[in-house]
Amino acid sequence: MASSLFFRASNFISNNTTPYPTTWCVLRAGLGFPSLCSILPSSSYLKTSCPQSSHFVHIERSKFSTQSADKTVQAVKMEGNSNIVPSIVVYVTVPNREAGRKLAGSIVKEKLAACVNIVPGLESVYLWEGKINSDPEEMLIIKTRQSLLEALTEHVKANHEYDVPEVIALPITGGSPQYLEWLKNSTRD
Repeated sequence: MASSLFFRASNFISNNTTPYPTTWCVLRAGLGFPSLCSILPSSSYLKTSCPQSSHFVHIERSKFSTQSADKTVQAVKMEGNSNIVPSIVVYVTVPNREAGRKLAGSIVKEKLAACVNIVPGLESVYLWEGKINSDPEEMLIIKTRQSLLEALTEHVKANHEYDVPEVIALPITGGSPQYLEWLKNSTRD
């Protein structure tokens, strides 16, 4: 698979069609392709954005490795830390941006979540009333306390235009202590 990916990437790059040359440098380091930058076209833009400058090496290490050259990455497990509470990520699909913004705003205003991301460009294929449907949608990614799931679910059901809105919760098992503490302080008890 790695050689297949390298072959496809090198063909893509050698055809000079990539709009994001720096992506290949990150892929090169993260996927173990040490010679990928050497096959890039020789424009000055690519030369300045791809070489292994200390800035790119630092980004690559912090992005793709559990160790950092300069500092230790702080992460915390959820249990045993009194500054944070059991937290979840909840997925809710919406039919369009307007509906997503309205629902996201009401969720945050009610302190049912600390943050809601709106991700555009989804296509959902699903079975409904015996028919296979395909519709454009957007995804709300909601970060909240586990204890608020029931209230959040009720809020979504009361404020969503679908008969059966998607509400799927996944546990957050760890992460940045500062972010998780902010999540706790930004939501209601």
